[in-house]
This record gives sequence, C-alpha cells and structure tokens, in this order.
Amino acid sequence: VPSVKPGYLRPLVPEQAPQQPEPWTAVMEDIERVIMSGVTHWHSPRFHAYFPTANSYPAIVADMLSGAIACIGFSWIASPACTELEVVMLDWLGQMLGLPEEFLARSGGEGGGVIQGTASEATLVALLGAKSRMMQRVKEQHPEWTENDILSKFVGYSNKQAHSSVERAGLLGGVRFRNLQPDDKRRLRGETLREAMDEDIRKGLIPFYVVATLGTTSSCTFDALDELGDVCNSREVWLHVDAAYAGSAFICPEYRYLMKGIEKADS
Repeated sequence: VPSVKPGYLRPLVPEQAPQQPEPWTAVMEDIERVIMSGVTHWHSPRFHAYFPTANSYPAIVADMLSGAIACIGFSWIASPACTELEVVMLDWLGQMLGLPEEFLARSGGEGGGVIQGTASEATLVALLGAKSRMMQRVKEQHPEWTENDILSKFVGYSNKQAHSSVERAGLLGGVRFRNLQPDDKRRLRGETLREAMDEDIRKGLIPFYVVATLGTTSSCTFDALDELGDVCNSREVWLHVDAAYAGSAFICPEYRYLMKGIEKADS
C-alpha cells in the first residue's frame, strides 16, 4: 500500500497538458517518479484487501491484441467477431462454473451473457431489467396507475453485508432498497426475506428485486441462495446473484454446493 497522502500527484505534474512531446526515457522516469509511488500493488503476496486481479502473461498479450484491433462491439454489425466471441466465451465461463444449461446462449432460449464494465454495472443492469418486467406486469393488473405511482411502490432487498454497489444501484434506479439483517453466520436467510416482503406488502409496497451475494466482500459469506430462490420464485420476484468476489471458486466442483439453488435465479 503506498504511503502517499491524498492530493500527492497534482504538484508532480504540469498544470496543463504538455504542448510538445517528450522522449521515452523522460516518460518512463515520470512513471517511476509520479505513478509507481502511488500505486497499490494488488499483485503483491502481502496485499490482503479486496481480491487479486489475477493478471497473467496471456492476459497482457490479449490486452495488446485488443488494443491493436480497437473494435467497438456495441452491436453485431459494428464487429461481428467481437460480439460473437463474447457470447461464445461467456458460454465457456458458464460451463466452467457449472451453471445450468438454460443459462447459456447455446441453449437457444433466453440464456446467454454480455460483459459489463464492472460488477457494479451488472447489478444495476439486472435491477433495471427487474424494474421493467415488474412495471409491465403491474400495468396490466392496474392500468389506472401511472408509472410514477408504480415506481413509488417498488422495493428491493439484499443482505446488509452486500457490496455498497447493490444499494447504489437502487439509488440510480430510483427505487427504495432494504438491507436485511443476516443470521449469526452473516447469511441472508429465506425466512428473513419472506418476513420483510410480507411486511412491505401490508404497507402497499411491491417487492420486485432481490440480490443474493455468494461471497460477501467483508467476510466472504454466502447467502442461503436455495431458500431465497424459493421465496422469490413463489412471488415472481427477480433474483439476481452477485458472485463477483468468490464466484470463480465454483470452477472447482468441490465448492459448488455453495451455489445450490442457482437454477432459481433470473440473473
């Protein structure tokens, strides 16, 4: 962990972007003097916060190739190879993790994945999908309600131990969010979720979204996914699984018991 103080970098660089190019040796000197002194070394064996970024020689070469090709893959026609490779490789990842076949694009159903910029974005995208699905359903049941009326009733849920991005997704999505108390092993249980939903339904609110965390960033605990899935499926509430921290462990079959109930998730 660097020993610099906040604001250390500004005095070390010009106030404005340089007008003239500098020799490569000067650039590398600046890297050592300005950048490396303020870098947190995530790859160090002494770094025990957050998670290892798991960089590798093949990954560095792949970054170089991606940078050289420099395609923009926002649609198929923009870059067929880029978009198709993304779908295929995410199927590979799903198979490595032991996800159900219906989660894969090759199943021909609604399965398949896309890469988001961050795990926080993925949580937000899932929330927006859940919001849209429930909005359509409620409109059909209550055509006299406006979208604002419906949105004001939506409520989502997660473990109090969930990552801060989960609650932030609720703020960005314009919905209320409840952080529920975990059990003595820091897991969110099905009964806790059921009681919270019943309480909110009595208040006239509409549960629409639940985030189950498989590997919390604070203590690497795993919510009771199977129980949460039963509650969500019985009430047609979208269940999103956030396994950004520990999900890679499911590549090892001996850890897959921790994701029992994954087939009940929507995303």
